[in-house]
Amino acid sequence: MSTAPVPAPFTADDYRARMARAAQAAADAGLAGLLVAPGPDLVYLTGYQPTALTERLTVLVLAPGQDPVLVVPKLEAPDAAHAAGAAALSLRDWTDGKDPYTVTAPLLGSHGRFGVSDNAWAMHLLGFQRELPGTSYVSLTEALPMLRAVKDEHELARLEAAGDAADETFREIVKVPFAGRRELDVAADLAGLLLKYGHEQVDFTVVGSGPNGANPHHEAGERTIGQGDMVVLDFGGLKHGYGSDTTRTVHVGEPSAEEQRVHDVVREAQEAGFAAVRPGATCQDVDRAARAVITEAGFGEYFIHRTGHGIGVTTHEPPYMIEGEERPLVPGMCFSIEPGIYLPGRFGVRIEDIVTVTSDGGRRLNNTDRAMAIVE
Repeated sequence: MSTAPVPAPFTADDYRARMARAAQAAADAGLAGLLVAPGPDLVYLTGYQPTALTERLTVLVLAPGQDPVLVVPKLEAPDAAHAAGAAALSLRDWTDGKDPYTVTAPLLGSHGRFGVSDNAWAMHLLGFQRELPGTSYVSLTEALPMLRAVKDEHELARLEAAGDAADETFREIVKVPFAGRRELDVAADLAGLLLKYGHEQVDFTVVGSGPNGANPHHEAGERTIGQGDMVVLDFGGLKHGYGSDTTRTVHVGEPSAEEQRVHDVVREAQEAGFAAVRPGATCQDVDRAARAVITEAGFGEYFIHRTGHGIGVTTHEPPYMIEGEERPLVPGMCFSIEPGIYLPGRFGVRIEDIVTVTSDGGRRLNNTDRAMAIVE
């Protein structure tokens, strides 16, 4: 088990700085403010995650030139007051039987365009529109897609620890038997290993054997893995509150020449995507570099998804490595590079690392062997 030190907790000053940056980013985007509902944005900005998500309104109000205010149901105020970032904001509670939108409205003003976290409940957004008909709203992903994209050194340390734990998981999983066992059995092994190596949360354990590997998001099922199967292993979760996500493709016994060639093409594409990472390059440059290798090898129609996604307090977030995304890479961005080839009814191959942008290129946060591992 890893002996890496546990990262120091984020402080109220860390959360104060994040909220100040978010409010300034809102102003720069021409927004009157931000409404942040329970979910990853609220955790990132305040350290607060309600113990139970209910229909009762909880919302952080951020506006330029205004102190942050977290509006919470009165029964949840004690928990909110103990959040890591509570000292950096003011609490305003409301009681059952009162209209929470009337309580919150004075914090917004009667006019303006507000950014709203993507996972806000529609009933709450409609409540604000009803209370404040002069306001309008836009999703945070549309208005401020880079809100959480650039990680500081403390976030990078957490992502690196999560990546190390996922690597240790892979080093262990290739030692277990595959042939004669169900995909579900191997998935359970993966989940147990992620927890063993320090994950507090397992988000996914994709085990796609044989033809199931041609479905990029195949859920592990009852299929029994057999001799001669290619097996896609894609797994991750949260450690110290930050995500891991890695994919390796293994083979039960020796692969055929065709299987080895497909794996080699994907490995070359993954390397090309990584080589394209540098400050000033665009997100689509990474996608284009990986995709070109697969297309030139004659498998372009079988690479059916984007090359990568951002990662942080969630395992999928902006930025996205996809054609048309011209946003430049900057140091501190973290994202996956995961090209794949999926041959319907036959097998699939995917190789994935998490990468961070450095001052002069990129650095991998996953470092297990990318060659095809042979398992029993």
